[in-house]
Amino acid sequence: MKRFTCDELVELTTAYLDFALDPAERDGVRAHLACCEGCRRYVEQLRASIRALGDPPPEKLPADVRDRLLSAFRERRRT
Repeated sequence: MKRFTCDELVELTTAYLDFALDPAERDGVRAHLACCEGCRRYVEQLRASIRALGDPPPEKLPADVRDRLLSAFRERRRT
């Protein structure tokens, strides 16, 4: 099992919380968190922030902006 440094763990935290790591990486993160109070606190603070903010609804684009974007994408596909 790979042992992660604190810097590596910070880079992997979002993927860890999104359940996007492979089992070996997930085990490595868990092992690091088991022995590193600072990283454990960091992950818990991030979890608390996620819970507090929830999952905001996606923003709606104004119709004119959406139309311009779709037009630009269509034009790009033609070239």
